[in-house]
Amino acid sequence: MTHNQLASKEQRQGVISAISAYFLWGIAPIYFKLLDNIGADEIMVHRVLWSCLLLLVIIVITGKWRSLALLIKNSPKLVFQLAVTALILGVNWFLFIWAINNDHLLDASLGYYINPLLNVALGMLFLHEKLSKWQLFAVLLAVIGVLIQVVILGSVPIISLALAGTFGIYGLLRKKMAVDSFIGLLIESILMLPIAAVYWWLFISSDTSNLFNNSMALNAGLILAGVVTTAPLLCFTAAAKRLTLSTLGFFQYIGPSIMFLLATFYYQEPLSTAKIITFVFIWVALVIYSLDSFHNHKKKARQLKPAIT
Repeated sequence: MTHNQLASKEQRQGVISAISAYFLWGIAPIYFKLLDNIGADEIMVHRVLWSCLLLLVIIVITGKWRSLALLIKNSPKLVFQLAVTALILGVNWFLFIWAINNDHLLDASLGYYINPLLNVALGMLFLHEKLSKWQLFAVLLAVIGVLIQVVILGSVPIISLALAGTFGIYGLLRKKMAVDSFIGLLIESILMLPIAAVYWWLFISSDTSNLFNNSMALNAGLILAGVVTTAPLLCFTAAAKRLTLSTLGFFQYIGPSIMFLLATFYYQEPLSTAKIITFVFIWVALVIYSLDSFHNHKKKARQLKPAIT
């Protein structure tokens, strides 16, 4: 197999992995909706517990446990930084579960549509990244879209902004850390685990809090929280190894688009005029942002392509 054939095969595998990751993130609400009779805090506990165990198994199988041990032993500063990102990630996870199980899936969808535009703004503010005029225009459109909802409904889309904000800040902080994605997520999960365990022991007193009293089907559903959390991350990491970040970015709208369709047509959440206008502004902003990114990607590719003599 030639080098070009290998590269093409890797690219195809990367595309399949990216689509799988964002598709799994998009249909995740279906899983959480099946547990809507269980409190968001209780689901959150199971999400932390079982994803932690599953990640630990993956780390052992892939032979990364030595790197994990060395990081914990030799990098206390990095572990502290991961404790901060663990807190932000925990808030994001809880908000997402709460939004879905309280019929705010449209707000969650809007939040993850806003996220890539927020990432652009955060990159400009904290990483000194230069934005093109079209990227700035896209961010401005997103801001106008949110403001329209504020004016018409008289309320800030707190859930959407909180989801976008926590995930955006989490990504910004993790981007600056020299740590393997799986090892980093496992450490974050380990740091969340004692808090989750104590909360489970002291504060959750529902009928389903004792696993020994539950049916096998319900316990299997709760344990699946680890798979729902980890499986798309596995796919995403596989995609990130094979695709450039700019290419990977074109798939990130699959998740919120599936959420939007589920919320509107399956769960039939009310879609007010204000929300429609806000979504239209965000969609237009994303189209402009994506076209500009695609243009810049092609321009860089032409510059890097060796001249044919």
